[in-house]
Amino acid sequence: MMSTNGVRGEVAAVLAGAERKLCLTLGALAEIETGLGVAGMAALAERMKALSARDLLVVLAALLRGGGEAALADGLANAPVDPREAAEAVAKAFAAAA
Repeated sequence: MMSTNGVRGEVAAVLAGAERKLCLTLGALAEIETGLGVAGMAALAERMKALSARDLLVVLAALLRGGGEAALADGLANAPVDPREAAEAVAKAFAAAA
């Protein structure tokens, strides 16, 4: 079982067949806002209500980078990631940051 720092908001999720660490850092948040073309939490919250597959990749990649999983984040478009696992991992990371 992967060691995560709950105080920091880190979560573990199984993606591409292995346990990965995700974290909503300020850098990840900025990357998400830029990648989705939104500014501010209100616009981000609205956009998160209906993510496209591309949007999900943007968000997941940023959360993976925040958790130190840059290699998977950089190759995410070609990784064997189940969309449901990806959505659950994103939800889990945002819940941990609340």
